[in-house]
Amino acid sequence: MTQNRDNWLYTISSKHKLIDLNLKEIWRYRDLLFLFVKRDLVTVYKQTVLGPLWYFIEPLFTTLIFTLIFNNVANISTGGVPSFLFNLAGVTIWNYFKVCFMSTSNTFSANAAIFGKVYFPRIIVPVSVVVSNLLRFGIQLLVFICFYIYYFNQGAEISLNTYTVLFPFLILIMGMLGLGLGMIISALVTKYRDLKILVTFGVQLLMYISAVMYPVSYFEQKLPEYVWFIKFNPLTSVIESVRYMLLSTGEFSLNMFFYTITVTLVIFFTGIIIFNKTEKNFIDTV
Repeated sequence: MTQNRDNWLYTISSKHKLIDLNLKEIWRYRDLLFLFVKRDLVTVYKQTVLGPLWYFIEPLFTTLIFTLIFNNVANISTGGVPSFLFNLAGVTIWNYFKVCFMSTSNTFSANAAIFGKVYFPRIIVPVSVVVSNLLRFGIQLLVFICFYIYYFNQGAEISLNTYTVLFPFLILIMGMLGLGLGMIISALVTKYRDLKILVTFGVQLLMYISAVMYPVSYFEQKLPEYVWFIKFNPLTSVIESVRYMLLSTGEFSLNMFFYTITVTLVIFFTGIIIFNKTEKNFIDTV
């Protein structure tokens, strides 16, 4: 007896809309999403000696190196803000983007065995990475808050301002940028394996043009003819805005804020389009 298609509960098809977030199906598979989040949290530092302590060690060690090299040796001024705190703010927000981007950029190659055996919305995997790394970011933000309180009590010229209420939106922007770029690269990696090496190298270069370890004003003084390249980097806008909100240093521009949102949305939806198109036939090339 043939069952009428109209009575089927679910239909699995390779046909999708051009931009398809498929939120209903993601909600239906929310238990699987939570399972992937748990997997990411448990397995990252499993079989390591220090385990979750790396959440604290990595940003502190990176910040210390930046402070010694760029502030003490290169003598880059941070505008009255303690250089360690200045760098820690940039490293903390940058790390969230970096981990989201790096972890989602190999989605298809890293999960080919699972994707080839069972059906579920593939986008759940990169989304789970962004969600699980919120905990990592929260821990590192807590470290920043502790140092913030310490320097504030020491009389450092730092303070919050009214724009601080936009801070959660900046975190969302960094997550969406990492997710969007990661989905684009993950689709390309299925055909061009060399991109894995290029991504690792490219992220390091991207950090240096995103004002992680220096204020934009310093670049304006040294290389004013190239400062536009730094300013129109959406990551620079987010990092500079975070420092302005939390440390009252640097600048915050509403025009650049909306520009960053626009670029983020374009990259995010482009990533979804390419990701959805690739998932149809990636198993033949991965």
